[in-house]
Amino acid sequence: MSNSNYAGFWLRFAAYVVDYIIIQIFQAFLILPLLAMLGLTFFATEGFDFNGLGEEDIFPMILAFVTAAMGAIFLAFTLQVLYFSIMEASKYQGTVGKLVVGLKVTDENGKPLGLGRAIFRNLGKVLSSLLFMIGYIMAGLTDKKQALHDMIAGAIVVKK
Repeated sequence: MSNSNYAGFWLRFAAYVVDYIIIQIFQAFLILPLLAMLGLTFFATEGFDFNGLGEEDIFPMILAFVTAAMGAIFLAFTLQVLYFSIMEASKYQGTVGKLVVGLKVTDENGKPLGLGRAIFRNLGKVLSSLLFMIGYIMAGLTDKKQALHDMIAGAIVVKK
């Protein structure tokens, strides 16, 4: 595969911006109602008097809020991993953002990723995010334009 066929950092970033917008809209319609169902709207309730609460009331309230927030974060992370993995393992070989900018994800031999490898690749993005996103920046510096999570999973992102 020619070096000019690999997708560089900025093309991949543009694809991610499109995907980020889609994910945020989807999560807003899923997670916000879920949080509201759990009764966490009491913070916005007009007339709620925090001053009337005793110490024994505040700790369970904080615990409930933190638990719901952690649950929402875990749900959001899981949805993102599933979105990216399922789309990249599909016949489209890429997310909506990648399709918009004309990219696809393959293994190093140009074959489609299986779902297991796509999940492994997307979980590897956690490592790419550590240390000031250096794992992502690597996509602009390596010969095959691979980010750290691509190298871990043996994947490449190419122009269609």
